[in-house]
Amino acid sequence: MSNMHRIHWFDEQIRSGRFPNSSWLAREFEISRRQAQRDIEYMAISLRAPLVYIAKYRGYCYEDQTYRLPHLYMTEEEQQVLKYLAHRYRHYNYDQSDAVKRVAHLLERFTLEKQQTGSSQLPVFKADPQQLQSFEILSHAIAESRKVHIHYKDHAGERQFTWCPLKMVSQFNADYVVGYEFDPLQQTAIRLEGMIHVQMTNDTFQCQTDGLLGGWEESMPVRKPFVAKIRMREVQHTELWQGYRIRENQDQVHWIEFYDTEAFLQHLFVTEWEELLSPTWLRRKLQQSAEGIIDRLAMSSRQT
Repeated sequence: MSNMHRIHWFDEQIRSGRFPNSSWLAREFEISRRQAQRDIEYMAISLRAPLVYIAKYRGYCYEDQTYRLPHLYMTEEEQQVLKYLAHRYRHYNYDQSDAVKRVAHLLERFTLEKQQTGSSQLPVFKADPQQLQSFEILSHAIAESRKVHIHYKDHAGERQFTWCPLKMVSQFNADYVVGYEFDPLQQTAIRLEGMIHVQMTNDTFQCQTDGLLGGWEESMPVRKPFVAKIRMREVQHTELWQGYRIRENQDQVHWIEFYDTEAFLQHLFVTEWEELLSPTWLRRKLQQSAEGIIDRLAMSSRQT
């Protein structure tokens, strides 16, 4: 384990008012007290931490409470976020895609170098904690050819099933895992955002993926974006509406681009807006989905 991980822990103990010392550090990470003391000296000398030993408490605190460790390390959580973002950038095929993919390569190496992409801006992706967790579990399952049990929810309702995951892909602002339930030839892609819970099982599967990973593209959304005309409560002053590109706006009316109809319908259910003006087919789909939910609620009320 790197000394920066230990230093990060020591810093957290100080900020929690616990007055840690070299004995604490040595015991926590199972290292010698001499090594622990070297870590503390490294903080004071190289990282310029304003450490002060308080004899009354037999531990350290910061003389200057505004001190922050220089960002020379990454926690495991930060590495998971960068891994997820690298995955998203690697599958980005639109504006400035070459520059974005170079950033993806750097992110995969977990470097902290500043990226120079000219005057262009990188696309913004929301790193939802639940999706990050699902992404991590599915990545391990794919690497080990392990089946996963998925609790899934979309406009059709909730269901649970066992899944054989083969590949992670990103298309049009949504993450998917490609896999199958029973037949390797019947592969489909399901969205991570619809996963309520994912659990890796001990069951393994065998699937020769060469030549098989391809049929699932038929279920993916079309490439040319659809455009929804939506009246908002307030004017959006950014280029994105929670991840969806705003093509233009006139006062409170906004033209929003989207690719995956089902994902956008779910987005409409959980975000605030005033009126869906067009297209008509999207209004109809939204109404059908809402009526389906109301019917299921009415049915469950009658059963109770």
